[in-house]
Amino acid sequence: MKSHFLTLLVLTFSFSTEAQTLGKPVSSQVMEEVYEKVKTPFKYGIVFQHPDTTKMIDSPTIFRENGLWYMTYIVFDGQGYETWLALSENLLHWESKGKILSFTEGTWDANQKAGYPALVKTEWGGNYEVEKFQDRYWMTYLGGSSSGYEAGTLKVGLASSPSLTEVRHWNTAHEPLLSPEDGDARWFENKTIYKSYVIRDRDLHTGYPFVMYYNAKGDTAEYESIAMAVSEDLKTWKRYGKNPVITKHQGICGDAQIVKMGNLYVMFYFGAFWKTGAFERFAVSYDLVHWTDWEGADLVASSEPYDRQYAHKPWVIKWKGIVYHFYNAVGDRGRVIALATSEDLRK
Repeated sequence: MKSHFLTLLVLTFSFSTEAQTLGKPVSSQVMEEVYEKVKTPFKYGIVFQHPDTTKMIDSPTIFRENGLWYMTYIVFDGQGYETWLALSENLLHWESKGKILSFTEGTWDANQKAGYPALVKTEWGGNYEVEKFQDRYWMTYLGGSSSGYEAGTLKVGLASSPSLTEVRHWNTAHEPLLSPEDGDARWFENKTIYKSYVIRDRDLHTGYPFVMYYNAKGDTAEYESIAMAVSEDLKTWKRYGKNPVITKHQGICGDAQIVKMGNLYVMFYFGAFWKTGAFERFAVSYDLVHWTDWEGADLVASSEPYDRQYAHKPWVIKWKGIVYHFYNAVGDRGRVIALATSEDLRK
């Protein structure tokens, strides 16, 4: 009887402690501890450039499958975005394998298909595998019919495939998941929607198993903010909350990536134009909804010829004790993928 009482007491204390943290700001001490875990002061340099160097590339998403690393990235060729796949054995040397989302004719997403794989496992220092749902792999994408660089009204599409790493065209939905033209579009997202990123939340912090973060722009303001939506099945989405989860009310906050560190969630994202240039930031949460923004030094910022214009759009992992911070670099080598690390790998 005594052991049952002690067990109940421990469980009650645990639930009470968790309830006290949910929705609370993260302390400056914890924020500093997270910064020490994720900082990458050593720039390794450019790790990937598209085979056709005249084309711009963007937005790496990196995952692991069968002992190899894969990167989806997006390519702009003047008409719009398409999505490609690259392969690596060591995270440092990458080879382009081919296209997985392409232009089509006469569809709502004819000239824009910038994809971002969904359900990459979020555990910090974990295996970075991608989960299946309903026996398929899934990807949300920035879609639109207008040609040009992020032109026209952009929306969120959904693609799926039975294979994660085979170079094949993924099946795309006939209608967008989210549009700035939706009746429930909020004031900060009713002009256009950019990158989206979907995770599985087994703790159901929002009451839903799937959570999407995306950056968007409203017609009442030219700045971009990060918003949330939730879903039961990946196919039907509900906007969550009345306001952005991350915004500066100027410039850009965008391209969120979420990792889980114990009872903390860390959001990597980029900022731009609310101070000079474009740079990498982070925020921390206990519940995926309420975020405390880091006020200290940038994780990555422009410092080299190859990223002198922009250093932005993060994908960050910890592998075998080393933090790898991939980002889109814009400078004297065009638009490429660069890497910063927690240890100096150039030695």
